Amino acid sequence: MSQEPWQLRLVKKSLKKKEKLRLLEKTIPISPERAALDLGCAQGILGYFARRRGGFWVHADEDLANLLSAKDILERDLIQLKGEDLPFRDGSFDLVLCLDYLEHIEGDDRALAEISRVLKAGGEFIAVTPHTGRFFLLHRLRSAIGLRLEYFGHKREGYSFPELEAKLSRARLRVWRKTTYSRFFSEFFELVLNLVYIKLLARRPSVRLRDGHIRPASAEEFEAQEKTFALYSLLYPFVWMLSRLDTLLFFQKGYSLMIWARKE
Repeated sequence: MSQEPWQLRLVKKSLKKKEKLRLLEKTIPISPERAALDLGCAQGILGYFARRRGGFWVHADEDLANLLSAKDILERDLIQLKGEDLPFRDGSFDLVLCLDYLEHIEGDDRALAEISRVLKAGGEFIAVTPHTGRFFLLHRLRSAIGLRLEYFGHKREGYSFPELEAKLSRARLRVWRKTTYSRFFSEFFELVLNLVYIKLLARRPSVRLRDGHIRPASAEEFEAQEKTFALYSLLYPFVWMLSRLDTLLFFQKGYSLMIWARKE
């Protein structure tokens, strides 16, 4: 059995997380001086790679179960949140990462105000959310096949760029860059994997998590699916190649929205 942490094994076979990491590593400069907040760290997968860019990192989440899983790879500086209020002083951070978090909480405006408060003037904010709009057909398909928002822990489907930009502006966060990723084919394969896990593999979760239950959320759950993961690992090269058909859809916006903003 591999000694590599289960989170790192999982990310190697995730189309969307690998693309997200590629974008983050291209746009977070290496800096030993920064103070950064990883808000909504979940099981620590993305925070593990982000902290390799240097600096002092704090990883925060509402769910104790998530933090216990994340501790295996993050080891330290983990904080449990209560609601949208952040237990940090004004101007504490140079950077706040908010990756797949805003769509999971009721008070997204309050959360953005708090993010702005704890950022230093000129501090950077990077967020990823599901991208919504009239022509995102897979969102409709997901509902049609019974994958309700609560399976994903979502309070809302996601955001259009104008909607998110307006929310950020009210919090004195000015967008200076945006992009989308995960076009139709990548999103379709992720949807199929979510469907298989939710409907066929996952046991009823003992703890309800903020970020839902669409994949293993602990070492125990991952180990329970070890054989299935090994089979998927064999199929993954074919899935990856088919997902590259996204390059033919260069004219289409992706199903994930990533923005970069600065505090005024």
